[in-house]
Amino acid sequence: MAPLRVLIVDDEAVARRNLVLLLRGDPDIGAIVECDSGQAAIAEMRRHRPDMLFLDVQMPECDGFDVLELMGCDMPAAVVFVTAHDEHALRAFDAGALDYLLKPFDDARFARALQRAKSRLALEAAPGGGAVTRLAVKSRGKTVFLSAADVDWIEAANYYACLHVGSETHVLRRSLQTLERELDGRNFVRIHRSIIVNRDKVRGLELNSDGEYEVVLYSQVRLHLSRRFRKNFQDRM
Repeated sequence: MAPLRVLIVDDEAVARRNLVLLLRGDPDIGAIVECDSGQAAIAEMRRHRPDMLFLDVQMPECDGFDVLELMGCDMPAAVVFVTAHDEHALRAFDAGALDYLLKPFDDARFARALQRAKSRLALEAAPGGGAVTRLAVKSRGKTVFLSAADVDWIEAANYYACLHVGSETHVLRRSLQTLERELDGRNFVRIHRSIIVNRDKVRGLELNSDGEYEVVLYSQVRLHLSRRFRKNFQDRM
């Protein structure tokens, strides 16, 4: 594995310094960059695309959740929240965080979080990216297992995702960003900031009356293709 690029985001200098010291003890860590605000972190990620992110929750103006929302699918694969407040834990995992470090934490707890992050990156680098083939959805007191190949398209609903399978819709408590990482990228393509489509279910691409492109599925569902994702979608198809 190449040296990992790490970004630390915290408005407290002491907290950043502590993380830097812990990270420098790991031989797999390369460049470490610090940011003291959410806005600075967004700019840094867009410039240099770090592999791993340690992100504080509560920061003025732009907090950790704002960073996740604004970066969308461009977030690093391994995101660890670092905060002194445990009430945000559930929301952090729903938003796609890999781990949640509660301040103050000891070296052993940090080491576990770092190992989880490294394992996630190694899994994504492996052939096939560790893509999931089945999705467990809880519905009416039972768990339904869906084959990923049967999903037509997926839309974001805050920190949930709606899986459209034929005429049925299943709600999964997982962010669209997380699903995009977990599903096979050869089959599932982002066409909008809030929509992922299974390309095997795509019949064609058409212009609507407003001059905008729509992705047309075999089910006759028509989905808006964002200009931001148009080139990537056309290349993938």
